[in-house]
Amino acid sequence: MLALRLTFTLLLVRLCGARPSSHARRDLRVHAYRNVVPAGFADVGPASPDQTLTLRLALAQSDPKGLIDALYRVSDPASPTYRHWLSKEQVAQFVAPKAEAAEAVNAWLEENGLSATSSSAAGDWISFQVPVNKANELFGAEYNVYVHQESGTQVVRTLSYSLPASLQPHIDLVHPTISFPDIKLESSTTQAKRFIDDVPERLIKPAHANSTVCSQGTTPACVQELYNIPAAPVRNNVTLGVSVFYGNEPHYAYLTTFLENYRTDVDASKTNYTFVGWDGGVDTQNPFATAEGDLDIQYTVGVATGAYVTSYQEGGNVTDGVSGFLDEALFLNALDDSELPQVLSTSYAHFENNWDFDVTDKICQAYAQLGARGSTLVFATGDAGAGCDFITNTTDFGPNFPASCPYITAVGGTSGYYPEVGWTGSSGGFSNYFARPWYQDTAVSAYLDKISGTDPNAGRYNASGRGFPDLALKADNYTVYDAGYWLHVFGTSASCPVFASMITLLNDRLISAGKPTVGFLNPWLYSEGSKVFTDVTAGSSSIRCSDDDPLRVLNATEGWDPVTGLGTPDFDRLLDAFGLCSSVSN
Repeated sequence: MLALRLTFTLLLVRLCGARPSSHARRDLRVHAYRNVVPAGFADVGPASPDQTLTLRLALAQSDPKGLIDALYRVSDPASPTYRHWLSKEQVAQFVAPKAEAAEAVNAWLEENGLSATSSSAAGDWISFQVPVNKANELFGAEYNVYVHQESGTQVVRTLSYSLPASLQPHIDLVHPTISFPDIKLESSTTQAKRFIDDVPERLIKPAHANSTVCSQGTTPACVQELYNIPAAPVRNNVTLGVSVFYGNEPHYAYLTTFLENYRTDVDASKTNYTFVGWDGGVDTQNPFATAEGDLDIQYTVGVATGAYVTSYQEGGNVTDGVSGFLDEALFLNALDDSELPQVLSTSYAHFENNWDFDVTDKICQAYAQLGARGSTLVFATGDAGAGCDFITNTTDFGPNFPASCPYITAVGGTSGYYPEVGWTGSSGGFSNYFARPWYQDTAVSAYLDKISGTDPNAGRYNASGRGFPDLALKADNYTVYDAGYWLHVFGTSASCPVFASMITLLNDRLISAGKPTVGFLNPWLYSEGSKVFTDVTAGSSSIRCSDDDPLRVLNATEGWDPVTGLGTPDFDRLLDAFGLCSSVSN
């Protein structure tokens, strides 16, 4: 297997332009702040003045609004340029920093004895190292040490920072500053994203080929029957990427065993995935890794038959302060068009308000860049139902990110079959950061009108925010092989790779018909696509955030809802919607 390590090409930022006068350093204006330390963290005092910080500046882009407009132009079925994807170079024209921004910032850094390197393909992100005492001076900050009380993890952060008034129009944010790492999810890794069945059948034997479909758990054959997914191999070089975080790496040997039992129609010895590392990711095949990576690979390789699957694995050199999500997005945006995965499946979720809006928005915009180039980004919504606001410890619902980003497709969960119902863990709700996008207006407004006056949760969520999930698939009883055991696994982490596989198979049919691949789905989903999904009208998601907190419940209902979105997909109906023949003819 091909094993690649990411090495960012660090380009020296050109130092040019007149230096600002020294008063610019004194004329500081507050640029961003947070009112409270996230719940679970405690301030233990000032950081050592000599400690070195690696800071990043996001420079003002040339035309960020133009990028979003371009994304929608190529993703809206009503547009004359629908699915006319942009090139890497065309996207860079929108996001590259303005010349005056680069000149002013570089001159300011040079005046202060600092040099920066580029950390993004378009040059809109630069990074540099600086001791704490100088960072405090430059940014009017107070970098302190904060300890996460449960895990003991320490981080250096400030609750506010300032910029010279002359630089504020040229710098969108300094990072990491006021964003705290999501220790709660990191420390529990996949536990927060999927659940292991604790019934006696937790360790099960693989089902035989002639057994009743779905009777011994959710398998490739089960989802193939439920959603009319073809088993025939693809005919074209279609690509599907899988994000790997926190060391949850997949295993070649486990995949082979899985395929030998559940895809007996393929040659398991010749069916595999490719490893690509970023931030120093290394393919160690660690036998102690949790089952998340194996779940994702077994249900992409095992469902998108014959597709070129790549495992994009995080390494130990992550310094982005947001668990690697920024670095992965920058890495993917740096890939040439021919290397970019047509579909990316990511089975991870974080509390939206754990990271400040500015950096969260930057990650979301990076996803928009990938969507404009034709990639379909599919994210699991998480497994905590309506969600808890652990950051501020309020009774408000806590949405998850990246599921709340309006430029990706968020996948929730169902349970059972014939019919499926909303799965109790299916995370969903409304973003507090991102406004409802235009493509959701009709569907989400109809839901809100339906529950108006009877909603017991009114006032505990932002009804004008981006609603999620967009759709849902089966999230219960997935059969996974891991470290010598057969497991039953639950979670939207399972729903996500199955849907990503369906889109990969759809891309194969589109390419065979001489048509462009799917790309960013949501404008299509909420217009033409809404007619081809099976509405899920029963079931609910729920969570109790503390012993004295009332049960938080969201119900599946007719039409879009924050449990199952628009419903579940059907591959044959997807083909029909894109003007293709049904799967039986493949």
